[in-house]
Amino acid sequence: MTVLRNTATAALWCLASLGAQPAGAWAQDRALVIGIGTYENLPEDMFLHGPKNDVKAIQSLLTGTLQFKPEEIRVLTDDKATRQAILSSMDEWLIAGTSPGDRVYLYFSGHGLQVKDMSGDEEDGMDEAISTYDLKAGDEDWTNVILDDELEAVLEKLKGRAVTLVIDACHSGTISRSLSREAVSGLQGARYLPRPFAQSTKQPATRGLRIDLGVVDKPAQLTAGGLTAWSAAAAYQVAWDDVRLPVEDRHGVFTSAYIAGYKPEESDANGNGLVSNAELFEYVTRKSKDYCATLDGCDNLDPQLESVPDMLGTSIAKPEPDTAEQAIAQQPAAKPEPAYQEVVVEAAVAPAYVDANPVEAIGDIVGKADTGDVTVLLDKGPALNKGQAFEISVTSRNAGHLILLDVNGEGTATQIFPNDLAQKITPLSAGSTLTIPDGYYGFDFEAEGSGENMLVAIVVSDAVDLQDVAPSSQGLNGELDARQSLSEIVARLQKTWTGDAENRGVRWSLGTLKYTVE
Repeated sequence: MTVLRNTATAALWCLASLGAQPAGAWAQDRALVIGIGTYENLPEDMFLHGPKNDVKAIQSLLTGTLQFKPEEIRVLTDDKATRQAILSSMDEWLIAGTSPGDRVYLYFSGHGLQVKDMSGDEEDGMDEAISTYDLKAGDEDWTNVILDDELEAVLEKLKGRAVTLVIDACHSGTISRSLSREAVSGLQGARYLPRPFAQSTKQPATRGLRIDLGVVDKPAQLTAGGLTAWSAAAAYQVAWDDVRLPVEDRHGVFTSAYIAGYKPEESDANGNGLVSNAELFEYVTRKSKDYCATLDGCDNLDPQLESVPDMLGTSIAKPEPDTAEQAIAQQPAAKPEPAYQEVVVEAAVAPAYVDANPVEAIGDIVGKADTGDVTVLLDKGPALNKGQAFEISVTSRNAGHLILLDVNGEGTATQIFPNDLAQKITPLSAGSTLTIPDGYYGFDFEAEGSGENMLVAIVVSDAVDLQDVAPSSQGLNGELDARQSLSEIVARLQKTWTGDAENRGVRWSLGTLKYTVE
Protein backbone atom coordinates (compact mmCIF):
# COMPACT_ATOMS: atom_id res chain seq x y z
CA MET A 1 0.00 0.00 0.00
CA THR A 2 2.99 2.28 0.54
CA VAL A 3 6.55 2.42 -0.65
CA LEU A 4 9.92 3.06 1.05
CA ARG A 5 13.00 4.28 -0.76
CA ASN A 6 16.47 4.81 0.64
CA THR A 7 16.65 8.54 1.34
CA ALA A 8 20.23 8.65 2.66
CA THR A 9 21.58 11.69 0.82
CA ALA A 10 23.90 14.58 1.49
CA ALA A 11 20.99 16.38 3.13
CA LEU A 12 21.00 13.98 6.07
CA TRP A 13 22.77 15.10 9.21
CA CYS A 14 24.41 11.93 10.53
CA LEU A 15 26.39 11.87 13.72
CA ALA A 16 29.79 12.53 12.21
CA SER A 17 28.62 15.48 10.15
CA LEU A 18 26.75 16.97 13.11
CA GLY A 19 29.93 17.09 15.11
CA ALA A 20 31.64 19.05 12.34
CA GLN A 21 29.10 21.87 12.26
CA PRO A 22 30.00 25.26 13.72
CA ALA A 23 28.60 25.86 17.20
CA GLY A 24 26.72 29.01 16.22
CA ALA A 25 24.46 28.93 13.19
CA TRP A 26 22.96 32.37 13.86
CA ALA A 27 24.42 35.76 13.09
CA GLN A 28 23.53 37.23 16.49
CA ASP A 29 21.89 35.77 19.59
CA ARG A 30 20.18 37.78 22.30
CA ALA A 31 18.47 36.54 25.46
CA LEU A 32 16.65 38.58 28.09
CA VAL A 33 15.99 36.66 31.31
CA ILE A 34 13.69 38.27 33.89
CA GLY A 35 12.93 36.90 37.35
CA ILE A 36 11.03 38.82 40.04
CA GLY A 37 10.38 37.28 43.43
CA THR A 38 10.50 40.35 45.67
CA TYR A 39 8.45 43.47 45.02
CA GLU A 40 8.93 47.05 46.15
CA ASN A 41 5.28 47.64 46.99
CA LEU A 42 3.96 44.20 47.97
CA PRO A 43 3.90 42.56 51.42
CA GLU A 44 6.30 39.68 51.94
CA ASP A 45 3.54 37.07 51.98
CA MET A 46 3.02 37.81 48.27
CA PHE A 47 6.70 37.38 47.37
CA LEU A 48 7.80 34.35 45.32
CA HIS A 49 10.81 32.20 46.17
CA GLY A 50 11.18 30.39 42.84
CA PRO A 51 12.16 33.10 40.32
CA LYS A 52 15.74 33.52 41.57
CA ASN A 53 16.38 29.82 41.03
CA ASP A 54 14.47 29.81 37.72
CA VAL A 55 16.76 32.50 36.35
CA LYS A 56 19.92 30.54 37.19
CA ALA A 57 18.50 27.38 35.64
CA ILE A 58 17.48 29.17 32.42
CA GLN A 59 20.95 30.75 32.17
CA SER A 60 22.48 27.27 32.32
CA LEU A 61 20.10 26.01 29.65
CA LEU A 62 20.95 28.94 27.39
CA THR A 63 24.73 28.64 27.71
CA GLY A 64 24.63 24.84 27.57
CA THR A 65 22.11 23.10 25.35
CA LEU A 66 21.05 26.23 23.44
CA GLN A 67 24.62 27.45 22.87
CA PHE A 68 24.21 31.10 23.82
CA LYS A 69 27.38 32.89 24.85
CA PRO A 70 27.30 34.44 28.35
CA GLU A 71 27.76 37.92 26.89
CA GLU A 72 24.63 37.41 24.77
CA ILE A 73 22.43 37.07 27.87
CA ARG A 74 21.06 39.97 29.90
CA VAL A 75 19.56 39.16 33.30
CA LEU A 76 17.14 41.39 35.24
CA THR A 77 16.14 40.24 38.72
CA ASP A 78 14.12 41.83 41.52
CA ASP A 79 15.04 45.54 41.94
CA LYS A 80 16.84 45.53 38.57
CA ALA A 81 13.59 44.49 36.87
CA THR A 82 11.66 47.75 37.01
CA ARG A 83 9.13 48.60 34.31
CA GLN A 84 11.57 51.04 32.71
CA ALA A 85 14.48 48.59 32.81
CA ILE A 86 12.44 45.77 31.26
CA LEU A 87 10.98 47.88 28.46
CA SER A 88 14.31 49.55 27.64
CA SER A 89 16.05 46.16 27.54
CA MET A 90 13.41 44.79 25.20
CA ASP A 91 13.96 47.82 22.96
CA GLU A 92 17.72 48.27 22.83
CA TRP A 93 18.93 44.77 23.75
CA LEU A 94 16.47 42.57 21.86
CA ILE A 95 15.07 44.73 19.04
CA ALA A 96 17.95 47.11 18.23
CA GLY A 97 20.55 44.46 19.06
CA THR A 98 19.31 41.88 16.53
CA SER A 99 18.39 41.65 12.87
CA PRO A 100 16.03 39.40 10.87
CA GLY A 101 17.41 35.87 10.95
CA ASP A 102 18.86 36.16 14.45
CA ARG A 103 17.82 34.22 17.56
CA VAL A 104 15.93 35.94 20.38
CA TYR A 105 14.98 34.33 23.70
CA LEU A 106 12.73 36.13 26.20
CA TYR A 107 12.00 34.54 29.57
CA PHE A 108 9.88 35.82 32.47
CA SER A 109 9.35 34.31 35.92
CA GLY A 110 7.12 36.10 38.39
CA HIS A 111 3.57 37.27 39.01
CA GLY A 112 0.99 37.65 36.28
CA LEU A 113 -2.11 39.77 36.68
CA GLN A 114 -4.95 41.57 34.94
CA VAL A 115 -5.87 45.24 34.72
CA LYS A 116 -8.73 47.15 33.17
CA ASP A 117 -8.47 47.34 29.38
CA MET A 118 -8.08 50.95 28.29
CA SER A 119 -7.66 50.32 24.55
CA GLY A 120 -10.95 48.53 23.97
CA ASP A 121 -9.38 45.45 22.32
CA GLU A 122 -10.36 42.90 24.98
CA GLU A 123 -13.78 41.24 24.89
CA ASP A 124 -14.06 41.02 28.67
CA GLY A 125 -12.64 44.49 29.28
CA MET A 126 -9.44 43.22 30.91
CA ASP A 127 -5.81 43.31 29.79
CA GLU A 128 -3.36 40.57 30.75
CA ALA A 129 -0.06 41.81 32.16
CA ILE A 130 3.21 40.77 33.74
CA SER A 131 4.44 42.31 36.96
CA THR A 132 7.48 44.50 37.50
CA TYR A 133 9.51 45.09 40.62
CA ASP A 134 7.99 48.55 41.05
CA LEU A 135 4.34 47.76 40.30
CA LYS A 136 1.90 49.71 42.45
CA ALA A 137 -1.68 49.34 43.61
CA GLY A 138 -3.60 52.37 42.37
CA ASP A 139 -7.00 53.53 43.51
CA GLU A 140 -8.70 50.87 41.36
CA ASP A 141 -6.02 48.86 39.62
CA TRP A 142 -2.35 47.96 39.33
CA THR A 143 0.02 50.45 37.72
CA ASN A 144 3.64 50.12 36.54
CA VAL A 145 2.93 46.78 34.86
CA ILE A 146 3.71 45.59 31.32
CA LEU A 147 0.53 44.96 29.35
CA ASP A 148 0.02 42.23 26.80
CA ASP A 149 -0.48 45.03 24.24
CA GLU A 150 3.02 46.33 25.00
CA LEU A 151 4.54 42.87 24.83
CA GLU A 152 2.82 42.20 21.51
CA ALA A 153 4.25 45.45 20.13
CA VAL A 154 7.74 44.22 21.04
CA LEU A 155 7.12 40.84 19.42
CA GLU A 156 5.78 42.54 16.31
CA LYS A 157 9.07 44.45 15.97
CA LEU A 158 10.97 41.15 16.32
CA LYS A 159 9.30 39.56 13.30
CA GLY A 160 11.80 37.77 11.14
CA ARG A 161 13.86 36.65 14.13
CA ALA A 162 13.65 33.17 15.63
CA VAL A 163 11.87 34.25 18.82
CA THR A 164 11.24 31.99 21.79
CA LEU A 165 8.98 33.46 24.49
CA VAL A 166 8.68 31.60 27.80
CA ILE A 167 6.36 32.91 30.51
CA ASP A 168 6.25 31.18 33.91
CA ALA A 169 3.38 33.21 35.31
CA CYS A 170 -0.36 33.27 34.81
CA HIS A 171 -3.01 35.77 33.80
CA SER A 172 -5.84 34.05 35.44
CA GLY A 173 -8.83 35.71 33.84
CA THR A 174 -11.90 35.26 35.96
CA ILE A 175 -9.88 33.67 38.75
CA SER A 176 -7.92 36.78 39.67
CA ARG A 177 -11.07 38.85 39.77
CA SER A 178 -12.84 36.37 42.04
CA LEU A 179 -10.25 36.15 44.80
CA SER A 180 -9.69 38.54 47.64
CA ARG A 181 -6.32 39.53 49.07
CA GLU A 182 -6.94 37.07 51.91
CA ALA A 183 -7.79 34.24 49.53
CA VAL A 184 -4.58 34.76 47.59
CA SER A 185 -2.46 34.64 50.72
CA GLY A 186 -3.94 31.23 51.41
CA LEU A 187 -2.72 29.83 48.07
CA GLN A 188 0.97 29.57 48.83
CA GLY A 189 3.17 29.66 45.72
CA ALA A 190 0.50 30.93 43.31
CA ARG A 191 2.07 33.12 40.63
CA TYR A 192 -0.66 35.69 40.15
CA LEU A 193 -1.97 38.81 41.81
CA PRO A 194 -5.63 39.68 42.32
CA ARG A 195 -6.78 43.16 41.42
CA PRO A 196 -6.42 45.56 44.35
CA PHE A 197 -9.42 45.49 46.67
CA ALA A 198 -10.84 42.37 44.96
CA GLN A 199 -13.67 40.77 46.89
CA SER A 200 -13.80 37.03 47.38
CA THR A 201 -16.62 35.07 45.77
CA LYS A 202 -17.84 31.50 45.91
CA GLN A 203 -16.71 30.85 42.36
CA PRO A 204 -14.35 27.83 42.19
CA ALA A 205 -10.80 29.12 42.03
CA THR A 206 -9.83 27.26 38.86
CA ARG A 207 -13.01 27.56 36.84
CA GLY A 208 -12.60 30.39 34.37
CA LEU A 209 -15.14 31.52 31.83
CA ARG A 210 -12.75 32.91 29.23
CA ILE A 211 -10.04 30.95 27.47
CA ASP A 212 -7.18 32.52 25.54
CA LEU A 213 -3.42 32.47 25.44
CA GLY A 214 -2.33 34.19 28.63
CA VAL A 215 0.14 36.66 27.15
CA VAL A 216 -0.38 36.76 23.39
CA ASP A 217 -3.84 37.68 22.13
CA LYS A 218 -3.02 37.27 18.44
CA PRO A 219 -0.87 34.12 18.29
CA ALA A 220 -1.49 33.32 14.61
CA GLN A 221 -0.10 36.66 13.47
CA LEU A 222 2.96 36.46 15.69
CA THR A 223 3.83 32.79 15.20
CA ALA A 224 3.73 33.40 11.45
CA GLY A 225 6.52 35.91 12.05
CA GLY A 226 8.82 33.39 13.73
CA LEU A 227 7.51 33.22 17.32
CA THR A 228 7.31 30.09 19.48
CA ALA A 229 5.54 30.94 22.74
CA TRP A 230 5.40 28.82 25.90
CA SER A 231 3.35 29.68 28.97
CA ALA A 232 2.91 27.87 32.25
CA ALA A 233 -0.87 27.69 32.34
CA ALA A 234 -4.01 28.48 30.41
CA ALA A 235 -5.63 31.83 31.11
CA TYR A 236 -8.10 30.37 33.61
CA GLN A 237 -5.46 28.53 35.63
CA VAL A 238 -2.79 29.30 38.22
CA ALA A 239 0.96 28.88 37.74
CA TRP A 240 2.89 27.74 40.79
CA ASP A 241 6.11 27.77 42.74
CA ASP A 242 6.92 24.21 43.79
CA VAL A 243 5.93 24.47 47.45
CA ARG A 244 6.95 20.87 48.13
CA LEU A 245 10.56 22.03 48.28
CA PRO A 246 12.37 23.99 51.01
CA VAL A 247 11.94 27.74 50.53
CA GLU A 248 15.47 28.38 49.25
CA ASP A 249 15.29 25.52 46.75
CA ARG A 250 11.96 26.40 45.16
CA HIS A 251 11.45 27.02 41.47
CA GLY A 252 8.57 27.34 39.07
CA VAL A 253 6.78 24.07 38.41
CA PHE A 254 6.66 24.86 34.71
CA THR A 255 10.27 26.07 34.45
CA SER A 256 11.56 22.97 36.19
CA ALA A 257 9.69 20.67 33.80
CA TYR A 258 10.57 22.78 30.76
CA ILE A 259 14.30 22.59 31.48
CA ALA A 260 14.26 18.90 32.43
CA GLY A 261 12.43 18.15 29.19
CA TYR A 262 15.45 19.18 27.13
CA LYS A 263 17.08 15.91 28.21
CA PRO A 264 16.19 13.08 25.80
CA GLU A 265 16.15 10.55 28.63
CA GLU A 266 13.26 12.52 30.16
CA SER A 267 11.03 13.47 27.23
CA ASP A 268 12.11 11.65 24.06
CA ALA A 269 8.97 9.55 23.68
CA ASN A 270 10.07 7.68 20.55
CA GLY A 271 13.69 7.19 21.66
CA ASN A 272 15.36 8.60 18.54
CA GLY A 273 17.62 11.05 20.41
CA LEU A 274 15.75 14.12 19.16
CA VAL A 275 13.45 16.04 21.51
CA SER A 276 10.77 17.81 19.50
CA ASN A 277 8.53 20.70 20.49
CA ALA A 278 5.60 18.28 20.64
CA GLU A 279 7.51 15.88 22.90
CA LEU A 280 8.56 18.73 25.21
CA PHE A 281 4.97 19.97 25.31
CA GLU A 282 3.64 16.54 26.28
CA TYR A 283 6.35 16.23 28.93
CA VAL A 284 5.73 19.59 30.62
CA THR A 285 1.99 18.96 30.49
CA ARG A 286 2.38 15.58 32.20
CA LYS A 287 4.73 16.97 34.87
CA SER A 288 2.45 19.93 35.51
CA LYS A 289 -0.54 17.66 35.99
CA ASP A 290 1.50 15.39 38.29
CA TYR A 291 2.25 18.41 40.47
CA CYS A 292 -1.32 19.64 40.38
CA ALA A 293 -2.55 16.26 41.61
CA THR A 294 -0.50 16.72 44.80
CA LEU A 295 -1.74 20.19 45.64
CA ASP A 296 -5.03 21.27 47.18
CA GLY A 297 -6.56 24.12 45.20
CA CYS A 298 -4.98 23.08 41.90
CA ASP A 299 -7.71 21.43 39.83
CA ASN A 300 -6.14 21.67 36.36
CA LEU A 301 -2.85 22.83 34.94
CA ASP A 302 -2.40 22.97 31.17
CA PRO A 303 0.76 24.61 29.79
CA GLN A 304 0.33 26.38 26.45
CA LEU A 305 2.39 26.21 23.26
CA GLU A 306 1.86 28.50 20.29
CA SER A 307 3.79 27.96 17.07
CA VAL A 308 3.18 27.14 13.44
CA PRO A 309 2.09 23.47 13.21
CA ASP A 310 5.15 22.44 11.19
CA MET A 311 7.38 23.30 14.17
CA LEU A 312 5.83 20.59 16.36
CA GLY A 313 7.99 17.79 14.98
CA THR A 314 11.22 19.80 14.87
CA SER A 315 13.98 19.59 17.45
CA ILE A 316 13.95 22.07 20.34
CA ALA A 317 17.74 22.29 20.00
CA LYS A 318 20.29 21.37 17.38
CA PRO A 319 20.88 17.60 17.65
CA GLU A 320 24.34 16.90 18.98
CA PRO A 321 26.47 13.75 18.67
CA ASP A 322 26.50 13.04 22.42
CA THR A 323 22.70 13.31 22.56
CA ALA A 324 22.26 10.85 19.72
CA GLU A 325 24.93 8.52 21.10
CA GLN A 326 23.10 8.35 24.43
CA ALA A 327 19.94 7.36 22.60
CA ILE A 328 21.77 4.70 20.60
CA ALA A 329 23.32 3.25 23.76
CA GLN A 330 19.83 2.61 25.10
CA GLN A 331 18.64 0.91 21.92
CA PRO A 332 19.29 -2.54 20.42
CA ALA A 333 22.56 -2.77 18.51
CA ALA A 334 20.72 -3.62 15.31
CA LYS A 335 18.96 -0.25 15.19
CA PRO A 336 20.67 2.09 12.71
CA GLU A 337 22.17 5.38 13.80
CA PRO A 338 19.64 8.21 13.73
CA ALA A 339 20.11 10.73 10.95
CA TYR A 340 18.74 14.24 11.09
CA GLN A 341 17.70 16.49 8.28
CA GLU A 342 17.79 20.27 8.21
CA VAL A 343 14.48 21.54 6.88
CA VAL A 344 12.90 24.84 5.98
CA VAL A 345 9.70 25.47 7.93
CA GLU A 346 7.35 28.14 6.73
CA ALA A 347 7.56 31.20 9.01
CA ALA A 348 10.70 29.84 10.74
CA VAL A 349 13.90 31.82 10.26
CA ALA A 350 16.44 29.56 11.99
CA PRO A 351 17.54 26.04 11.06
CA ALA A 352 15.04 23.35 12.02
CA TYR A 353 15.97 19.69 12.40
CA VAL A 354 13.83 16.58 12.00
CA ASP A 355 14.46 12.86 11.94
CA ALA A 356 15.33 12.10 8.32
CA ASN A 357 13.25 8.91 8.44
CA PRO A 358 9.61 9.99 8.05
CA VAL A 359 8.37 6.85 9.82
CA GLU A 360 10.58 7.47 12.86
CA ALA A 361 9.64 11.19 12.79
CA ILE A 362 5.98 10.39 13.50
CA GLY A 363 6.72 10.10 17.21
CA ASP A 364 8.33 13.54 17.19
CA ILE A 365 5.22 15.07 15.63
CA VAL A 366 2.59 13.46 17.87
CA GLY A 367 4.77 13.99 20.94
CA LYS A 368 3.38 11.22 23.10
CA ALA A 369 4.32 7.58 23.46
CA ASP A 370 2.05 4.75 22.35
CA THR A 371 0.74 3.49 25.71
CA GLY A 372 -1.62 0.84 24.33
CA ASP A 373 -4.81 2.87 24.66
CA VAL A 374 -5.42 2.28 20.95
CA THR A 375 -4.55 -1.07 19.34
CA VAL A 376 -3.91 -1.28 15.58
CA LEU A 377 -3.55 -4.71 13.95
CA LEU A 378 -3.24 -6.22 10.48
CA ASP A 379 -5.11 -9.49 10.02
CA LYS A 380 -2.11 -10.94 8.11
CA GLY A 381 0.44 -9.73 10.65
CA PRO A 382 3.01 -6.91 10.40
CA ALA A 383 4.97 -8.50 7.53
CA LEU A 384 3.12 -8.35 4.21
CA ASN A 385 4.01 -9.58 0.76
CA LYS A 386 3.53 -7.34 -2.23
CA GLY A 387 0.02 -7.87 -3.64
CA GLN A 388 -1.27 -9.56 -0.49
CA ALA A 389 -4.82 -8.58 0.59
CA PHE A 390 -5.23 -7.46 4.19
CA GLU A 391 -7.56 -5.75 6.66
CA ILE A 392 -6.83 -3.21 9.38
CA SER A 393 -8.54 -3.34 12.78
CA VAL A 394 -8.59 -0.57 15.38
CA THR A 395 -9.72 -1.00 18.99
CA SER A 396 -9.73 1.84 21.52
CA ARG A 397 -10.06 1.78 25.30
CA ASN A 398 -11.75 5.17 25.08
CA ALA A 399 -14.69 6.17 22.94
CA GLY A 400 -14.03 8.81 20.31
CA HIS A 401 -13.69 9.81 16.67
CA LEU A 402 -10.99 7.98 14.72
CA ILE A 403 -8.38 9.36 12.34
CA LEU A 404 -6.25 6.65 10.73
CA LEU A 405 -3.26 7.47 8.54
CA ASP A 406 -0.81 5.21 6.72
CA VAL A 407 2.70 6.69 6.38
CA ASN A 408 5.45 5.33 4.16
CA GLY A 409 9.21 5.78 4.15
CA GLU A 410 9.03 8.57 1.61
CA GLY A 411 6.94 10.75 3.90
CA THR A 412 3.70 10.20 1.98
CA ALA A 413 0.51 9.54 3.91
CA THR A 414 -2.84 8.05 2.97
CA GLN A 415 -5.86 8.90 5.09
CA ILE A 416 -7.56 5.55 5.65
CA PHE A 417 -10.29 6.90 7.94
CA PRO A 418 -12.54 8.84 7.91
CA ASN A 419 -13.55 8.31 4.28
CA ASP A 420 -16.67 8.68 2.15
CA LEU A 421 -16.84 4.95 1.36
CA ALA A 422 -17.56 3.78 4.89
CA GLN A 423 -21.23 2.97 5.50
CA LYS A 424 -21.37 5.62 8.23
CA ILE A 425 -18.93 7.67 10.23
CA THR A 426 -19.67 7.29 13.93
CA PRO A 427 -17.50 7.50 17.04
CA LEU A 428 -15.76 4.33 18.15
CA SER A 429 -17.29 2.79 21.23
CA ALA A 430 -14.90 1.94 24.05
CA GLY A 431 -13.60 -1.58 23.54
CA SER A 432 -15.27 -2.11 20.14
CA THR A 433 -13.28 -2.93 17.01
CA LEU A 434 -13.50 -1.17 13.67
CA THR A 435 -12.37 -3.21 10.65
CA ILE A 436 -11.27 -1.49 7.43
CA PRO A 437 -12.27 -2.35 4.77
CA ASP A 438 -15.40 -4.25 5.75
CA GLY A 439 -17.98 -5.81 3.44
CA TYR A 440 -19.61 -2.48 2.70
CA TYR A 441 -16.49 -1.11 0.95
CA GLY A 442 -16.71 -3.58 -1.95
CA PHE A 443 -12.94 -3.92 -2.36
CA ASP A 444 -9.81 -5.15 -0.56
CA PHE A 445 -6.60 -3.43 0.45
CA GLU A 446 -3.53 -4.87 -1.29
CA ALA A 447 0.04 -4.33 -0.14
CA GLU A 448 2.13 -2.27 -2.56
CA GLY A 449 5.71 -1.08 -2.71
CA SER A 450 8.34 -2.28 -0.28
CA GLY A 451 9.93 -1.29 2.99
CA GLU A 452 8.79 -0.01 6.38
CA ASN A 453 5.51 1.82 6.95
CA MET A 454 3.49 2.94 9.95
CA LEU A 455 -0.23 3.06 10.68
CA VAL A 456 -1.12 5.97 12.99
CA ALA A 457 -4.49 5.88 14.77
CA ILE A 458 -5.69 8.93 16.71
CA VAL A 459 -8.90 8.64 18.72
CA VAL A 460 -10.31 12.01 19.84
CA SER A 461 -12.75 11.71 22.75
CA ASP A 462 -13.88 15.34 22.67
CA ALA A 463 -15.99 16.83 19.88
CA VAL A 464 -13.11 18.73 18.27
CA ASP A 465 -13.87 19.94 14.75
CA LEU A 466 -11.18 18.43 12.50
CA GLN A 467 -13.08 18.65 9.22
CA ASP A 468 -10.65 21.10 7.67
CA VAL A 469 -7.55 19.04 8.54
CA ALA A 470 -8.94 15.49 8.09
CA PRO A 471 -12.14 15.66 6.00
CA SER A 472 -13.80 12.40 5.04
CA SER A 473 -13.54 13.44 1.37
CA GLN A 474 -9.76 13.15 1.76
CA GLY A 475 -9.99 9.51 2.84
CA LEU A 476 -8.50 6.91 0.46
CA ASN A 477 -8.15 9.71 -2.06
CA GLY A 478 -4.71 10.94 -3.05
CA GLU A 479 -1.38 11.32 -1.32
CA LEU A 480 -0.71 13.64 1.60
CA ASP A 481 2.46 15.12 3.07
CA ALA A 482 2.73 13.09 6.28
CA ARG A 483 4.58 15.72 8.31
CA GLN A 484 2.19 18.49 7.34
CA SER A 485 -1.00 16.48 7.81
CA LEU A 486 -0.04 15.07 11.20
CA SER A 487 1.27 18.43 12.40
CA GLU A 488 -1.98 20.19 11.57
CA ILE A 489 -4.03 17.52 13.35
CA VAL A 490 -1.86 17.47 16.48
CA ALA A 491 -1.70 21.27 16.65
CA ARG A 492 -5.49 21.32 16.80
CA LEU A 493 -5.50 18.71 19.57
CA GLN A 494 -3.12 20.77 21.70
CA LYS A 495 -5.66 23.57 22.09
CA THR A 496 -7.53 23.95 25.34
CA TRP A 497 -10.90 22.22 25.39
CA THR A 498 -13.65 24.67 26.33
CA GLY A 499 -16.70 22.53 25.62
CA ASP A 500 -17.67 21.92 29.23
CA ALA A 501 -17.31 23.54 32.62
CA GLU A 502 -14.10 21.66 33.40
CA ASN A 503 -11.91 23.56 30.90
CA ARG A 504 -8.93 21.28 30.27
CA GLY A 505 -6.73 19.79 27.59
CA VAL A 506 -8.34 17.87 24.73
CA ARG A 507 -8.65 14.14 25.45
CA TRP A 508 -7.12 12.03 22.71
CA SER A 509 -5.34 8.69 22.45
CA LEU A 510 -2.70 7.30 20.12
CA GLY A 511 -1.99 3.89 18.62
CA THR A 512 0.68 2.97 16.05
CA LEU A 513 1.76 -0.12 14.15
CA LYS A 514 4.92 -0.55 12.13
CA TYR A 515 4.69 -3.03 9.28
CA THR A 516 6.78 -4.00 6.28
CA VAL A 517 6.03 -4.87 2.68
CA GLU A 518 8.41 -7.21 0.84
